[in-house]
Amino acid sequence: MNTNTDRRVAVIGLGAMGGAMAATLRQAGWNVTGFDPSEAARAAAAEAGIATTANIADLAGTPYAVLSLPAANVVEATVPQLLAPGTVAIVDTTTSEPATSRLMASLAEAQGAAFVDAPVSGGRDGAATGTLSAFVGATDAALAAAEPVLLALTGGKYSHIGGPGSGNVVKLLNNVLAAANLVSVGEALGVAKAYGIDPAKAAASISEASGGSKVSANMYPNWVLSGTHDSGFSLGLMARDAALAVEVAARIGENPALLAAVASQWQEALAALGPRADFTEIARTVAPTITPAGAPNAGAPASTAPNSTNGSTTAA
Repeated sequence: MNTNTDRRVAVIGLGAMGGAMAATLRQAGWNVTGFDPSEAARAAAAEAGIATTANIADLAGTPYAVLSLPAANVVEATVPQLLAPGTVAIVDTTTSEPATSRLMASLAEAQGAAFVDAPVSGGRDGAATGTLSAFVGATDAALAAAEPVLLALTGGKYSHIGGPGSGNVVKLLNNVLAAANLVSVGEALGVAKAYGIDPAKAAASISEASGGSKVSANMYPNWVLSGTHDSGFSLGLMARDAALAVEVAARIGENPALLAAVASQWQEALAALGPRADFTEIARTVAPTITPAGAPNAGAPASTAPNSTNGSTTAA
């Protein structure tokens, strides 16, 4: 059991997810300091009562740290800046790469600290209420060291998948399955509409049967059929995760053909809609007749991806 009583925690990445997690930790009694290279993200966190710094070096040696970053290469650049005497555990909620997590875990262990890959699911609402679920990859000792932070963020709703990196593998598989479901449900509802059936009624009926899922029960009614597309998770990040899941499989000689086809569809949607589009806007390319906005305008310029840690967020 972790016996450390120092409640100081650094949150690195103050975007939609990181900012909400910082607020949750503060409400749970933690002494939180946040960092993000974006001045706007720091200002938003400060308005929520979070202490911030513009210099990540100020956070070296903080007993606990939570990372909410956009990619594995940012994790690799960040962790060495945090590890110092006094560091107990770093909890990485980034949807990252398993090799990166294994490397960071070894680096932390060599300095007497713990590193846990704990990519999360539950979106902004889960982050704001401390009810996220997490896919945890860690040694038993590292998990014990990081558990106080994990409990604050998830209320105990985390799964210890296996050793370092395993949390990332399962999170990537989760996301590519969600990506596949978003495509398949959209196509199915498009067929229903072509038959003159209200897509909302079709989605509700399917959701009570064996073909139902969170995608049919919640994502399509709330974000697609309504036209709001405000999940808070970008199409660019989901396209990245789907592609990365297939790449991770290929590295060990696996060839998931259906998932690879789905990843290709997400790349096509990315080209049509741009990385800043909401991930639920995939429906506009696979089933444009059921979305209020219809098919994307092929002549419109794609937006550019954000170059900041505050671009990081997590799929629902």
